[in-house]
Amino acid sequence: MIINPSERLSYRLMTLADGPRLLDVDSDPLVMKYITKGVPSTLQDIEDRMLPRLAKYLNPEKGWGIWEVCDTATKLYLGWVLVRPMHFFSEKPEFDNWELGWRFKQATWGRGYATEAAKHIMHVLADKHQVKSFSAIAVKENGASIQVMKKLGMVFEKSALHVDPLFSEKVEYFRIDFA
Repeated sequence: MIINPSERLSYRLMTLADGPRLLDVDSDPLVMKYITKGVPSTLQDIEDRMLPRLAKYLNPEKGWGIWEVCDTATKLYLGWVLVRPMHFFSEKPEFDNWELGWRFKQATWGRGYATEAAKHIMHVLADKHQVKSFSAIAVKENGASIQVMKKLGMVFEKSALHVDPLFSEKVEYFRIDFA
């Protein structure tokens, strides 16, 4: 699947060969502050955990995976947006409710890239597929991500324990319906 550029950004669905690109963002302790309590990822972490997880939900036809986000003018890699069914790694994945997630290099924060990228990807996928809704999660302390969710038009759904094979933590759930 191809997603055409938005106003400032271009997109490419990442592959299992993109471990170094993922590490480029995840090796920053501030980027990882609310994900791993600031412990930066290593290439071994990417190869042993992130890429095998990506392999399970990567579906180019549907647009599921991790979308690389680059500055269209400079071609600089800025970060990424994740798309997959909500609760994918649980016993009850929601195939009509797709999760959005994002991580961007610290140097890009505050410029609206996460909002622009996630909104563009969400709308393109909603137009191409019968997606009832999109959701996102963040710990309550991650005000910047929660602000992005609100700018995407998502509304607060609940605070609840999110259980995943890699972590269990109380998070804020936000959602936008398209149906």
